[in-house]
Amino acid sequence: MEASEKQQKIILIGDGAVGSSYAYALINQNIGQELGIIDINKEKAEGDVMDLNSALAFTAPKKIYVADYEDCHDADLVVYTAGASQKPGETRLDLTEKNLRITKTVVENVMKSGFDGIFLVATNPVDILTYAVYKLSGLPSHKVIGTGTSLDSARFRHAIAQLLDVDVRNVHGYIIGEHGDTEFPVWSHANVAGLNINEWVNNNPTTDEQALVEIFFSVRDAAYEIIQRKGATFYGIGASLARITRAILNNEHAVFPLSVYLEGEYGQNDIYIGSPAIITSNGLKKIVEIPLNDSEKEKMNHSVNTIRTHLKEVLDNNPDLGFTID
Repeated sequence: MEASEKQQKIILIGDGAVGSSYAYALINQNIGQELGIIDINKEKAEGDVMDLNSALAFTAPKKIYVADYEDCHDADLVVYTAGASQKPGETRLDLTEKNLRITKTVVENVMKSGFDGIFLVATNPVDILTYAVYKLSGLPSHKVIGTGTSLDSARFRHAIAQLLDVDVRNVHGYIIGEHGDTEFPVWSHANVAGLNINEWVNNNPTTDEQALVEIFFSVRDAAYEIIQRKGATFYGIGASLARITRAILNNEHAVFPLSVYLEGEYGQNDIYIGSPAIITSNGLKKIVEIPLNDSEKEKMNHSVNTIRTHLKEVLDNNPDLGFTID
């Protein structure tokens, strides 16, 4: 694929643990040509800009600076990582109301600049906040995407690869649905080197089938385990954001499981949820709707209903948030 001819300008909103990890990944992997950082703590942003600029002699030239919302006007990509983070004992859905309020302010300020690029959302609960950005910004749905289950799917592939003792690059499988407690693995399409996972198990009788089944639970609960030990998760999602950014700026037509807007896929409408999707320099090109078996269809419906019911309740109790869900 040909790389985008745009200036590859990224504006990062939120310079906390996730945002700074993402910025560091951009520098190390030489992604983008210009990075502006916006944070309510301007002194922290200034310090990170100074620190990141110190690394450029070891990587490649790049313009890095403390930005204002006006700088979003000609950005190719606005990456949103600001907001309250998940604490021990909290679910991602517990963050909804407070992060919706932050999101409303952020989106209003971004759109005042005249921004017409791609909005990439990482703040949790990511499916709900991506939907909020779509509703509040007025941007077309293909220009608003969330990180979805990209990190969950990476963890899933890695766990399978470790159990089967194969290279993770030869393991293919997706976690889809809500990026949260109702997400689920698409076992019916998981494969290793082209072999369906069931075929692999049949051909390798020493495989611990019970351990394989339990892999998903360790993946689903990984964030809780990490938060319990170190207080937050940020390296994994920072790397995931960087990879998605590279795919967008380089017009790769790559497939990732992202928070995307459904218009009939999986029998659902007017909802953002995790599904494999093709992304380009114009944003979402196409949702890859995986044919699900009956059990997986039930899980997808449950995941959608969980998001929809929770968001509707929050919006009904907070009409000042400025948008509704059908």
